[in-house]
Amino acid sequence: MPELPEVEAARRAIADNCVGKKIKRVLIADDNKVIDGISPSDFQKSVLGKTIVCARRKGKNLWLELDSPPFPSFQFGMAGAIYIKGVAVTKYKRSAVKDSEEWPSKYSKFFVELDDGLELSFTDKRRFAKPVSVRPISELGPDALLEPMTVDEFAKSLAKKKITIKPLLLDQGFISGIGNWIADEVLYQARIHPLQTASSLSKEQCEALHTSIKEVIEKAVEVDAESSQFPSNWIFHAREEKPGKAFVDGKKIDFITAGGRTTAYVPELQKLSGKDAEKAAKAKPAKRGGAKSKEDDEEEELEKEDDSAKPKNQKPKGRGKKPALKRKTKDSEDEDDDADGEEDESDAEEEVVKPRGRGTKAAIKKKPEEKAGNKKPKGRRS
Repeated sequence: MPELPEVEAARRAIADNCVGKKIKRVLIADDNKVIDGISPSDFQKSVLGKTIVCARRKGKNLWLELDSPPFPSFQFGMAGAIYIKGVAVTKYKRSAVKDSEEWPSKYSKFFVELDDGLELSFTDKRRFAKPVSVRPISELGPDALLEPMTVDEFAKSLAKKKITIKPLLLDQGFISGIGNWIADEVLYQARIHPLQTASSLSKEQCEALHTSIKEVIEKAVEVDAESSQFPSNWIFHAREEKPGKAFVDGKKIDFITAGGRTTAYVPELQKLSGKDAEKAAKAKPAKRGGAKSKEDDEEEELEKEDDSAKPKNQKPKGRGKKPALKRKTKDSEDEDDDADGEEDESDAEEEVVKPRGRGTKAAIKKKPEEKAGNKKPKGRRS
């Protein structure tokens, strides 16, 4: 999932190649799931003929400042991506459009051609992004890169939060720009358990977390979010490994769910303390089968977990799957009387005789020599 470093890489590409140029052609996708609140034709008219003055970003939101409003804004969602024809822009899993595909891509939601012939496209293969005509940033917290809190401000803010630290870091109203992989990375670097309550963090832990947020984001931005250039000792590189096979610096990585998201951490180094230690046993490992994605799109992960929890290929229970009662001997009947009676209830539709044991049991065909008048009562032997 695109986070601050990936969106910043896109912003820089636009700033380097598109600023000062006029928009001479616009194509807006007719997709009301992605483009909401404005018709494609009105969106097109609002930007046609305008000049791109600059590209701006806050958190994971990007917008184009034009020579007059409105300013088109892009919420990247799970797989949103900026492409500039002929210009290398950082690509990330699930968003990459192959060079061999048509241009603009069939996944394009916002396409513009500039007056010098350069073409820019915002694509979204999964339809969770939101290109809109105004920038929705009023409710965002301070940008993790551009507006960092001081250590004291950060510590005081954490002291007021009674929720666990991982979901707090994901809250864009608290700090904007941190997503799932960054949250896992900064907590690992600071040696803090993702389920530790924010208000319980010590001064030293607050300082360590403040430092790791700064260092991780600055490094990722420095290399334009090119993950192959991330430091080798980052937990990032092992987040896609299968549980039991994921290690960082020789230490085992476990996967739990925190804030509804699959979370990677190192139990040996990230330990719960105080009252939170009691919650460790309640954190169930996330079910992650096969290849996994870095973009920790919450919806996809929950969908995978739901699917993995469903019983597969189970055959319905019924009388056809139970041993034929006709073949039972008298001895076996008596043994069944002392058994758990697991199969009794499923045969309740058969003709029923006197109740025995747990529930009712199917009647067995009378043998020729048996007569109703002298039939022995059935029950447990004394």
